[in-house]
Order: sequence, then structure tokens, then C-alpha cells
Amino acid sequence: MGFSERGGLRFRQLLLSFLLHTSWEVGSGQVHYSVPEEAKHGTFVGRIAQDLGLEVGELVSRLFRVVSKGRMDYLEVNGQNGILFVNSRIDREELCGRNPDCSIHLEVIVEKPLQVFHVEVEIKDINDNAPAFPATEQRLFISESKQPDSRFPLEGALDADIGVNSVLTYGLSPSQYFILETQTSSERSKALSLLLKKSLDREDTPEINLLLTATDGGKPELTGTVQLRISVLDVNDNDPEFDQSEYKVKLLENVANGTFIVKVNATDRDEGINKVLKYSLRSIKPKGNDLFRLHENTGEIRINGNLDFEDNKFYELQVEATDMGTPPMVGHCRVLVEILDINDNAPEVTVTSLSLPVREDAPQGTVIALISVSDLDSGANGQVTCSLSPLGPFKLVSTFRNYYSLVLGSTLDREIVPAYELVVTARDGGSPALQATASVSVDIGDVNDNAPAFEQSLYTVFVKENNPPGSHIFTVSASDPDAQENALVSYSLVERQVGERPLSSYISVHSESGKLYALQPLDHEELELLQFQVSARDAGFPPLGSNVSLQVFVLDENDNAPAVLPPHAGISPVTELVSQSVAVGHVVAKIRAVDADSGYNAWLSYELLPEVGVRRSPFRVGLYTGEISTTRVLEESDGPRNMLLILVKDHGEPTMSATATVTVSLLESGQDLQTSGMARLPAVSSIVKGTTLVNVNVYLIIAICSVSSLLVLSLLVYVALRCSTPTQGIHGPGKPTLVCSNEAGNWPYSQQRLQKICSGEGTVKNDLMAFSPNLPPCPPTSNREEQETKKEPLGKVSLVQFIYIDRIMKFKKYKMLCCFGALKLQCLFLGKVCNF
Repeated sequence: MGFSERGGLRFRQLLLSFLLHTSWEVGSGQVHYSVPEEAKHGTFVGRIAQDLGLEVGELVSRLFRVVSKGRMDYLEVNGQNGILFVNSRIDREELCGRNPDCSIHLEVIVEKPLQVFHVEVEIKDINDNAPAFPATEQRLFISESKQPDSRFPLEGALDADIGVNSVLTYGLSPSQYFILETQTSSERSKALSLLLKKSLDREDTPEINLLLTATDGGKPELTGTVQLRISVLDVNDNDPEFDQSEYKVKLLENVANGTFIVKVNATDRDEGINKVLKYSLRSIKPKGNDLFRLHENTGEIRINGNLDFEDNKFYELQVEATDMGTPPMVGHCRVLVEILDINDNAPEVTVTSLSLPVREDAPQGTVIALISVSDLDSGANGQVTCSLSPLGPFKLVSTFRNYYSLVLGSTLDREIVPAYELVVTARDGGSPALQATASVSVDIGDVNDNAPAFEQSLYTVFVKENNPPGSHIFTVSASDPDAQENALVSYSLVERQVGERPLSSYISVHSESGKLYALQPLDHEELELLQFQVSARDAGFPPLGSNVSLQVFVLDENDNAPAVLPPHAGISPVTELVSQSVAVGHVVAKIRAVDADSGYNAWLSYELLPEVGVRRSPFRVGLYTGEISTTRVLEESDGPRNMLLILVKDHGEPTMSATATVTVSLLESGQDLQTSGMARLPAVSSIVKGTTLVNVNVYLIIAICSVSSLLVLSLLVYVALRCSTPTQGIHGPGKPTLVCSNEAGNWPYSQQRLQKICSGEGTVKNDLMAFSPNLPPCPPTSNREEQETKKEPLGKVSLVQFIYIDRIMKFKKYKMLCCFGALKLQCLFLGKVCNF
């Protein structure tokens, strides 16, 4: 059974081949169509069924179909009507390249009976490719020596189309030197070349730029261009020329090896490599080719050995200069060298160093080095003497013939001169004498003989209170002129007690940098001045050290609110009795307050706060005195009781305040005042006494201000001559200010010192306030004056007057702050306190 199946299959294949051959024989025929490339999809090609004589109605039943031979489905046939059309884009150059014949072959097959037809579709070329050059730029290098009519081939363009579309014509942009020449070969290709019609001159035109254009024969025409860059090359047509044809030189026979003799120089008028010159020695007469050397690039001739007058007295050198052109050009000159006879053997110095470096505490007579001298000459030319320079702590001592010792002659100090550069000079007795020198470097070893030193013996530091813990407040620095570990400085605090606490609980110092840190917030009210010492010690052996004193002034900040003094300090209001018949301006009560701060922060002012919904109050409070007085005649409509709220605030930033409440009870008649006011008699007496005291103090202030003004003017010149030069820290910008105060005011309750600080941060205020006893020291005075100063601290005077005077004297500005008290004058002038 298997054999029969295989035999039947083979039989059917043979039968099909026979039938196809028979049908081809019967239906053989060929139809030819043509279509242009790049035709759009659906473009009509031909009616295959009609052209082959097939009935359109039988195409479906006879299984009409088209088969392409190995090509893509560029073409498609409609099985209903037998029309052939373009199915996809056809690119002739991609399909057939530059082959002039480009066709697509199709087989049309129908059955019942089986017929096969051959269809050929020719692809027509269109002008869809522009001429293209191999590169956008062609470079040509042409020598300026080229003669006219010389030709220089160019690479032409290529057009992927065929036929007339690929026929190219060329054009060249106008030029006075070149024209375009085109030659057609037997293969119908064109050879392009540039034809030189005028001689080139590189110095006139070093480069020429031309544009070559290729145009095809299609419709429309397509073009391609290429840029021609022609560089004109220089021709080596000039010989090198020397500045002189003959150079003459005279040399001493003992000139050192490498000594410069003469420099020959030649020039070439060509350019580029044609003007690059190389120098060479052609010959040296007589012998001695190895005694001179010539630098091939610079033309410098130097000695290359030892000259000897006894061997030869004269040399002739033939020098050539050759350029790098092709062919190379050569120039010539002569150098005549005359040798002069002299004392040609110089002394020789040999130094043997010992004991280096030399300690700066070495004793006198210490041997530093041994020196020996020699001279190959004989007689007077071989007698050598030595000398040492520069003059210093060393000297030469002759120990034996031509032997010397370098010894220490005086004391050394490394901090002044750390090293010595000595020169030993050996001179022979020839004529002229020859000498040789040798350098000796003597380094001085350091000894720890200098203690660290600060720039100042006292530093004054200003720190604001309430500083953050660990904040940096100052840096001390000490220098040590020693070297290495002897100059390594470490810092430490000189411990002492500050009150009941050690200094180290307030301040710490970094041992290496010398930076001072505040370990805790400082309080001006608790600690105004912190005095201590910092020690600086080096790491030498034995170690040396020194101390520096520091004054840390704690600057006040407004961190304390005003405090109202009794009897108005309580929470409950104090009742004051006043008759309705009192006169305008009658003092009802006085509010007294203090502030723990100082300066502006302690300068208090008083303000009466208005009540909401109440008409204008018949009372007022003094801005700086705190006195509550009437502003008009009291009336029954004012009511029997008036509640007054007094605001006390300082002048700090930010402002801090406190309040006091006073109840004023109005009495209708004098009898009521007598009967009910017995309990308030001390208060009324105090008010009357305060009013009387105010009046007396006003007269005293006016009198003392007048007298003191005259006294200050008369003593101004004397004070200027007595006090020291100005120092920083005392500043007073602004116009002069005069402030007087007394017990009725606020100043006696804030006995603070005047701190006029210029920290470099903003404008300094003109603060006027009372001094405490801790004033800076005055210039030296007698013991009697010092005792008087101690007996009467300035901060406790009953009356203080501050006068700030600006005066120009001899183009200098003097600033003085003075205060009077108990027949004594103290002035803060130019940073010093002076007693008179």
C-alpha cells in the first residue's frame, strides 16, 4: 500500500508538469507595460485580462491570479476586472541601481484550462536625484612655482539617475587665476580639472576659494556644489644670509667650559619651513673639532673643553646656515677666535663641614669647618691667600700651609640671623691674580631662650550680658621667635577665685588657638567686670612662659523691668487724700521706681494711662519725676474717688515697664481734711516736703551749672595738655548735651557707671549717667589727691552734672566728659579720668 501511494504521488507530479508544458505551449504570450518610478499607490498600469484576450466574467471562475518572480509586491492585480495597478513605492535606483534596463516580470496563471502568460513591466526613470560630490569641500595645495596652463584634476559629482537625468554639466565661479576644463572620455564620463591661466604669487594671494557647481539634464534641473579651497605653497627660492660674513672673538685661555663666545645670526626671506634655519660647524682649523660647540637652533657658539694658549693661539671656524626647504639652501660665514695667554690655573678650595648646625649658645672658638686650598701653578702664581666674607661672628684661622679653620668669633642669636651664607675666597699671586670661591652655609640651631610674648600687656574685652553658653568672646595670641617645639605656644588660665566661684567656671581658653569662651551666661547686675590672666607657655626645655591681663566688661542689656518702690509697690492701690480746694499744680503723690539695669536701660519715664469711658482726668504725672499733680481745679463732677494707673517704663530696647495704682480721694472741706486726714498726715507732709525740695534743687542746679560752665572753659586747655593721647572706646557723636538731676528725679536710684562702648556694631549712643567708683585709673597724682578720691566716691554725690564738650584745638577734636561733686572735679578726657 505504501508503495502505491508514493508511486501515485510521483505520477501526479509528472502529469502536472506535462499539462503546464502543454498549456504554456498553447497560451504562451507576452504583454509589456511601463510605469514611472515613485508612482503613487493605485496608479493604473494596464488591463491584463483584456490584453491577454481573457473574458472578464470568467476571471473568478478560472482562478485568475498574478505571481511575481522574486520581487516584492510592488504591483497588484484586481481579480474582478483584471486591471494591474501600483501597490507600493517603486525606487528604480534601489531596484536596479545604475542598470539602464529595469523591469518587473510577472506570471499570469488561469485554470480550466490551465494557461500561463508572461507580463513585463518596465520601470521608467525620473529625475529624483541631484548630483552629489563626495565631500562638501575639496582642498588643493599648489606651489607658487607652477607655470600657467598647468592642470589640477578635480573629483566630479555623481548622479544616481540614468539617461539624460544623469548627464552632468559643470560650472566654476569667476577667478583670475583658474578656469574649469572638462574632457569627455570614451566611456562617456567627464574628467574635470582646473587650468592655471596666470602665475600664482603666495605673498600676494596665499589662499583662493572657488565654488564648483554640477547640473544634471533632467527636468527640472537639479544641482550640487562643492567648495574648492586652494592653498598656495611657498617655494624655497632664497638663500640664508648672515649678518656678518666674518666674526672676530678674543678669548682668555682659562675661560670655563660652556662659556658663551659669540652668536651668529642668519635670516631667510622665505616663509614657513623654508625660513627655518639650522646652524652647523663645517670645519675648525687647525685641529680642535671638539673644543667648540654650536647650538643648531640659536647659533650660539660656546666652549666645549679647555683652551690652552700653549697648544694653539688661533682658531678658524666655518659656519653654515641651512634652511629646511626642498632643495635646501645654504649660507656661509667665518668665526675667527684668538686665544689670549693669562694666569690660567685658578686656586681650588675644598670645604669640610663640621658640627652643623651650630647651636646659638655655642662658645667662642668653636670650630665650624676645615678649609684647604691648592693651586697647580708654581711660584707666585701658586701662592694662595684666603679671606672670608661677609664680616660676622665667624673668622678664618690659618692652621698649616694652605689649611684654614672656620671658627666662631662672637656670640650667635638665631632669632636675629637664623643662617649665614659665607664665601671663602682664595686668591693667587699671579698677574692678574686668579681667585676661586666656595660657599659655606652655616645653619644656627635654636635654643629655647625666648618666652612667648603678647602684643599688649592688657586687653579690654566688652561682652554683652546674657550671652549663650560657650560663645567666643575674644582671642589672645602670643608669638615666640624660637623655632619648632620651642615656638609651639599653649594657653591656659591663671586660676583664681571670682567671688565664691573659681574663674574656670566663667571662662575657658583653647590651649592651641587662644580663643576665650564664656562657659555660662554673664549677668551685668551680678558681675560687671571680670579681671583675670592668661598664661602662654612654649614647649621647649625648659619651658618658658608669660602672662597677659584681661578685663572683661559685661555690657548691660535691658533685661530688668522697672520696680516701683513702697508705698506704691504693692498689688492693692494706695489711697491719697486731697482737698477739692487745692490749687492747680498741687502735688498729690510721688511714684518712685528703680531699674536694676544701667544707662538708657535704667532711665525711667512715667505716664498716666487714661481710663476708658472717662472724661479728661484732672491729674497728670511728671514724665521723669513721677509726681502726680493736678492740672485744673477739682470739681464735684470729678467724683469722690479717682483711680489712677501709672505706667513706669525704661528707655531700653525692647522697652520694659511696670505699673502702679493710686486711688485719689477728694475731701469736700478743710474740716473733713483735718478730721479724716490725721492718718494721712505723714504722707501730706512728705508731699509738701518733696515740693519744697524740688524748688530748692532747681535753684541749686541753675547756680552750679553756671559756675561749672565757667570753670570748665578755663580749665579746658590745661586738661588737654595733662591727659594722654586718644584711645578707642570713648565716643560721642552728636551735638553736646547738658543734663542735671537731683534727688527729686530718677538718677539717684540708678547708681551705674558710664559705659561708652564702641563695639563696631552700629552707632554709639550718647548715654549720660552717674559714675560708680569703678572708674578707669587717672594719670599719676599726689597721695593727697588719691586719698580725697577714695574718701568721696563719685557715684554717691548728691548732685551730678555732666557736660559734654566738643572743641577744635590745633585741628584736633578733643572730647571730654566731666562731673562735679563735693568741690571736686573729675573729667573723662580722651579715655583717661583726671582729678582736679
